[in-house]
Amino acid sequence: MPSLSYPQSSLALSLLNNNERLLFSSREREEVEGKVSSVFKPHSLEIDKRSTRLDSRLHHVPLGQVSFNRLKYGGEVRIQPERLEDFFLIQMPLRGEAHIISDGQPLRSVAGIGSVLNPTQLLDMRWSSACDQLILRIERQALEQTCSSYLGRPIKKHLVFEIGLSWQSNPHWYSMMTYLSQVLDQGPPSPLLYPQLEQLVLGTLLSVQPHSYSQALLNSEQRLAPRHVKRVEEYIQDHADEAITPAMLANLAGVSLRTLYAGFKDFRGVSPMEYLRSIRLKRVREELCLQGPNCSVTDIATRWGFGHMGRFSQEYRRLFGENPSETKRKS
Repeated sequence: MPSLSYPQSSLALSLLNNNERLLFSSREREEVEGKVSSVFKPHSLEIDKRSTRLDSRLHHVPLGQVSFNRLKYGGEVRIQPERLEDFFLIQMPLRGEAHIISDGQPLRSVAGIGSVLNPTQLLDMRWSSACDQLILRIERQALEQTCSSYLGRPIKKHLVFEIGLSWQSNPHWYSMMTYLSQVLDQGPPSPLLYPQLEQLVLGTLLSVQPHSYSQALLNSEQRLAPRHVKRVEEYIQDHADEAITPAMLANLAGVSLRTLYAGFKDFRGVSPMEYLRSIRLKRVREELCLQGPNCSVTDIATRWGFGHMGRFSQEYRRLFGENPSETKRKS
């Protein structure tokens, strides 16, 4: 696969030449800091003494939970956003370079070597005056929920990626970017396409860039769960609204309670009852999405076996990245 000559690529040109996608162009530090903060997050922007002024511009293309951006400061700057908190940031230099420190880990990012910045890590960046970057912002809850759905269970620890991304030489990333180039070249895509485009980006990132759940995803693809685990899973999915005990599940599977728990831990990473709770949480979410605005979160949660509302809300947010009330409001 030939390397992608990005400054001449259709995506870079469409982002650069379409005035409708130009969010701002400015030489004033305060305006630049404010405009960039509005797209990403409030941060500190310092101009190096060797740069007398800026020549900045930002192009922006929103696609639901993902946004495409092209940013140039036009001067040597230091950017200190602290922690991103609510989103992941993928930066791909088209020209120039950026020196990044993420939780003490340094990276020199140049053409072909991008960076994946995690929400939970402390961030400090220096961009050269020639630095011109294509940037993907990905909402944290969307990416963690996708990872959770691939695993078939909630993720219990932060999703953390390796910082360096060889974005020009990776054939899967290249193909994904090429396809998106073609879509964007046709003009603004229909919002009906947003979920498909989001999942294309999220799934590609989870598959090509090493992260804290890479091995777990690989194991879930390569290892077939034993028959007794699958049988219990099917029973739970069909009878999640009924009273279920561990002993009942072990008897149904025809194995000992210890064997049943060991099978779920080895092949699903959770216990049978944790799997049951995740299924019930999904059923609660389905009802919240279908019911009208007058439905009660407490009534639905109680009907699905959740008696402690504080604990229920914590588990719900960990699995879906939002509170039950937010799901209800969106519906």
